[in-house]
Amino acid sequence: MTDLSIPVDAASDAPPTRFSHVKPGDTPWRTDGLRDFFLYRDLGVAEATNGRVIAHLVKANMAPEKGTGWHRHEADFQIVIMTKGWAKFMYGDQVTLVEAGDCVHQRPGIVHYLFDYSPDMEYLEIVSPAAFKTVDAPAPCDVPAPSTWPQAELKL
Repeated sequence: MTDLSIPVDAASDAPPTRFSHVKPGDTPWRTDGLRDFFLYRDLGVAEATNGRVIAHLVKANMAPEKGTGWHRHEADFQIVIMTKGWAKFMYGDQVTLVEAGDCVHQRPGIVHYLFDYSPDMEYLEIVSPAAFKTVDAPAPCDVPAPSTWPQAELKL
């Protein structure tokens, strides 16, 4: 067996990161993530990096009603890559439409609100550290109402 571990810094005491390869059927979609209206699929990166980074897929599980609320993350790095559908975020008083193929770098501490998304919305989120914190934040402005999904598109 080949050891594919690579030390992050040979001079540090930090444990090495490990090679990881996760296929679509290897990890289940879970309902116990940050938001109950989304499903989450772990991609094995947090374990492979000893908690330095998390990468997971996030997808819509039910129609938007109230969204995420205003919040910020205590993290060093966060990107969202929209792989399917679309989502609408508020960054300050600006509505930002993020569509399939778009990449958003959310700088550390930026206050935001995901308030609307399509039934097929799915994105890849990469955050460091893996055990980042989410902190509620005061609302800088009102948020538009989310769209309504046709009954046929509701996931039961």
